Amino acid sequence: MIGAFGFALLLVLLLFVLTASLRVLREYERGVVFMLGRFLAVKGPGLVLLIPALQQMVRVSLRLVVMDIPKQDVITRDNVSVKVNAVLYFKVVDAERAVIRVENFLVATSQLAQTTLRAVLGKHDLDALLSERDRLNLDVQKILDSQTDAWGIKVANVEIKDVDIDLTMVRAIARQAEAERERRAKVIHAEGELQASTKLSEAAEILGRHPQALQLRYLETLTVIAADKNSTIVFPLPLDIVGPLLEAARGRNTAPPAG
Repeated sequence: MIGAFGFALLLVLLLFVLTASLRVLREYERGVVFMLGRFLAVKGPGLVLLIPALQQMVRVSLRLVVMDIPKQDVITRDNVSVKVNAVLYFKVVDAERAVIRVENFLVATSQLAQTTLRAVLGKHDLDALLSERDRLNLDVQKILDSQTDAWGIKVANVEIKDVDIDLTMVRAIARQAEAERERRAKVIHAEGELQASTKLSEAAEILGRHPQALQLRYLETLTVIAADKNSTIVFPLPLDIVGPLLEAARGRNTAPPAG
């Protein structure tokens, strides 16, 4: 009776030891094993056998982590206050360093991302913040990656999501954009006038050298006017035609009466 009880107790103890000794790590997991507090090895994936009370294991996931960076108050280089949030993509590439060199790599990476985002964006103007996001994303990613490398973490990407601007600043930007559009319209109109005046000057010079071409131009203008079925046509005559007629009329008026 005692022998059967002792055997059952031994069997229960053996099952307990096996349960405490065996670990199963998935394909994306690694186990950092410590022997009496000292680093022993990185094991996994698969079945891992530990010595109870002597060895401990810390699980680390190697999957890509998507972390939301909360909105940060940023003052740009041109003294504009904005709120910016972003998304951070990173993963653990060295489980040993991620466990040993930093207490909590998730919290550490999040805090570092927030401070880096404020520091990098604060060096740029508002226009760059709105129009050059790709370059700013790359700048933040490179800085984070270089600083988290000692923790065994690889920063894959950083994406700026939203840039919240004060309503008064939005109105100022809208006025600036409208003024810029008006300036471009005036410049384009002035360039058109300049090109048109140049062409008109060239045309006048050519017509001046060829009076026959000028007469043909007059006839063409008459044809266009007649096509509109106008009842009254006011058509200017060139001075080289009107001048001799006026001089002849003056000559007749000033001639002495026949006596």
